[in-house]
Amino acid sequence: MKKQDLKEFLEEKVVKYNTSNFIESDPIQIPHLFTQKEDIEIAGFLAATIAWGNRKMIIKNALKMMDLMGNSPFDFVINHTEDDLASFNGFVHRTFNADDFKSFIKSIKNIYTNHGGLEDVLKPTLNQDNYQIAIHNFKKIFFEIPHQARTLKHVSDPIKNSASKRINMFLRWMVRNDKSDVDFGIWKSHSPQNLHCPLDVHSGNVARKLGLLDRKQNDWKALVELDDSLRLFDPKDPVKYDFALFGLGVFEKF
Repeated sequence: MKKQDLKEFLEEKVVKYNTSNFIESDPIQIPHLFTQKEDIEIAGFLAATIAWGNRKMIIKNALKMMDLMGNSPFDFVINHTEDDLASFNGFVHRTFNADDFKSFIKSIKNIYTNHGGLEDVLKPTLNQDNYQIAIHNFKKIFFEIPHQARTLKHVSDPIKNSASKRINMFLRWMVRNDKSDVDFGIWKSHSPQNLHCPLDVHSGNVARKLGLLDRKQNDWKALVELDDSLRLFDPKDPVKYDFALFGLGVFEKF
């Protein structure tokens, strides 16, 4: 497929899937339950954190997380007690368990109390045009307080060549303003042109079939290659094509 034909094909799929109908079957529905900025951020971050495996189970367990926080994520994070955290006992989503959940709540509180919140702590510095260093530094801050070693694996590190799919998906939700009420666009201090397409099995396989990606592993090096391809089509909003790649893979079995 010629470059212009491929661009038009992807644009058509973006129009098809980047609509409010997408929300009802996607974990992004969790932050859409809220209107306060901090609630949206925390709900989105936690939902994205457990976004692997069966999508219905992801949504079910993310809703359970919200319920355990009294459906007031920011208030719970800031004002919780150890007794409040005891209600998490028994929660599990795949390898993310109650101890991990408790640790995340404490780390998120530290970020809002001492580092200005998730928007500030994930923001690239002025001389960075991508999120590799920002995500790496975010992980260091996230675990600067006491934590269990087992919880470290639930925050990825692109410096170690992770594609950081879930954090990049969360960043898309917060930063990209898509005018169709799917992504939120509430992080005005960030730029959509710096975002990365969340790379997973589905989007990776579709990207390879379309000639957008050659590298076989779904790692950070592959993500950079995919980024370069997508930015040729739209340098200001490259991650809009996530809707096309994901939709083609999941809904159309491309």
